[in-house]
Amino acid sequence: MATVLEQAVDSTPAELWFTRCPVPTATGIAYKLGWLAEDFAADGIAIRTLQESGSELARHHYDHRLPTLIREGGNMLAIAARAQGEPTKLVGLTWIEESQLILTRSDTGIRNAADLAGRRLALPGWTRNDIPSHVRGTSIARGMSLAGYKGALASAGLTLDDVVLVEVEDHLRNIGGSGRDLAPRRSGVGRLWPIQALVDGDVDAIYVKGAAALDQAREAGLVVAIDLDALPDRRFRVNNGTPRPITVHQSLLDDHFDLLARFLAVTLRAADWVADQPDRLRTILEFETEGSAAAVVQAYGRLHEGLHPTLDPERVALFDQQKKFLFTHGFLDADFSLSDWIDPRPLEAARALNDRAAIRAHQPA
Repeated sequence: MATVLEQAVDSTPAELWFTRCPVPTATGIAYKLGWLAEDFAADGIAIRTLQESGSELARHHYDHRLPTLIREGGNMLAIAARAQGEPTKLVGLTWIEESQLILTRSDTGIRNAADLAGRRLALPGWTRNDIPSHVRGTSIARGMSLAGYKGALASAGLTLDDVVLVEVEDHLRNIGGSGRDLAPRRSGVGRLWPIQALVDGDVDAIYVKGAAALDQAREAGLVVAIDLDALPDRRFRVNNGTPRPITVHQSLLDDHFDLLARFLAVTLRAADWVADQPDRLRTILEFETEGSAAAVVQAYGRLHEGLHPTLDPERVALFDQQKKFLFTHGFLDADFSLSDWIDPRPLEAARALNDRAAIRAHQPA
């Protein structure tokens, strides 16, 4: 019979998994710096990422069914997984301005949000998915475009009823099945936005997001009609990545709370590091976002402002706005209580760990 000590040793996981989208995250930065691997090496715990696993486990980026997975990614998939009954918890929210734009051609005359009235806006179709129940949450381009238009229009006192939404072919196919879209240079993010429909004149404007989209827009000769990041009210920029949730499986909280707190503590330190290392950060973000150096600088110039996860009332309220939007527009199978989903304890424990480490560092030897 195993002793109590042996049982405790046996209960320690051999690996912790994390996943993130092709955007800047404190998790991704901490990983690329080697800090996560270093922190857990003494425990014999490997830190692994779904993006570089090359395995069938990659599907868990979408369904969140891996018990030792920490997910820092777009909220559509995280909210959809919860709506489908997955036992997850929301442990943090970031707010990262990431270049949300409405693009147009130079000949349309669209120069601001008010000019969108009566115009044709591209609405990507529902994503094809090997798992029928995951079609809604994985229809990222459709959800982001619709939310982007809604925010831009609201800034000019308009609604979706004031424009013509033109359904276009979906640009991410069979997502979440084989996991191939998560391979290195992994997301196929260049295929996410219907740029060709705008170039061909089938629509008058499209929504895009991120560094890679800026590169594409330049290559296609498109112009920026509305920069959502420049709008003063954050409510107009709520979308799949704003706020961006950190979610975990309930079993990770129940069985390995201390490991989760340590993981989050490392990512908090990485968020602190960001403001002081612009050159090295830019290199990391080129990998993380699949964008050029110029696009990264333009898209994420304000990265340091929202990289630290919190659960403050403003972010939670904006996150609730997104959840209600997704349910209203058919991206969720069911609604659920946001307050019941939130667990603030891991982030509080992570901050306490870093505070104690800072005190020890300043004590005389």
